[in-house]
Amino acid sequence: MTFHPAIRPGHVAVITGGASGIGLAAAQRLGAAGMKVLLADLPGEALDDARSSLAAEGIAAVAQPTDVRVRDEMAALKARADALGPVGVLLSNAGREGGGGLFAGEEIWRRTLDTNLWGAIHCLQLFVPDMISADLPGAVICTGSKQGITLPPGDTAYNVSKAALKALTESLSHELVGATSGRVSAHLLIPGFTYTGFTRRRGVEQKPPGAWTPEQVADFMLAGMAAGDFYILCPDNEVDRATDIRRMGWSFGDILENRPALSRWHPDHADAFRRWMEGDG
Repeated sequence: MTFHPAIRPGHVAVITGGASGIGLAAAQRLGAAGMKVLLADLPGEALDDARSSLAAEGIAAVAQPTDVRVRDEMAALKARADALGPVGVLLSNAGREGGGGLFAGEEIWRRTLDTNLWGAIHCLQLFVPDMISADLPGAVICTGSKQGITLPPGDTAYNVSKAALKALTESLSHELVGATSGRVSAHLLIPGFTYTGFTRRRGVEQKPPGAWTPEQVADFMLAGMAAGDFYILCPDNEVDRATDIRRMGWSFGDILENRPALSRWHPDHADAFRRWMEGDG
């Protein structure tokens, strides 16, 4: 596989939400490419086991218990990274589901935004300035969501957090073009249906046929980074890229066509959306 220039032996990959799922799969791939891996996640057995599993594969892995919502803990993560060497890859991957609609309680909203959005803000503000000034190749990846683009009704807090994360990462990309002329790149990872801890916590014990594995997402991410893609839009075993593009195109069309917000789910537009997805629109 051809790698992004930031993936260099001996340089450091910092991964939040690294104890499981996409974060751990990315750590395995980056570690196998010779990078030192710094895993950040909430303290506990999962984080310890993740570091041990990487070490058993011969990967130089360090675990740092970190709550991404807490600025001081993220600053401690930065100090730990600096002690290991130059940071080449920063994967802001820590996230959580919200668990409620628009009128969910304040606690749900705050913990969702604090993790999914503020965790990424802390990550970027603390790590990226030194990546800019280091005069070395770098890559910053934020794990977004298709829900942050199409905004399906239901988990409103999660949708809002991921929509804001999309805007944050797009703004970062623009900043990096001006500051580094592309030497440090930004990427928005947009997974499809992936079998992770989110799925298991809903009581699904085995990977559904339609889901990708975290390893498939990590491989797709690395290929997208190497190709210079900003939007790394992953398919899965149920939804291909063409379907995603049609759905997203309809969503953006709400503004252009002055349709009701989230018209994809509006009863008056159900037939038009069906025709659109069939290629008749």
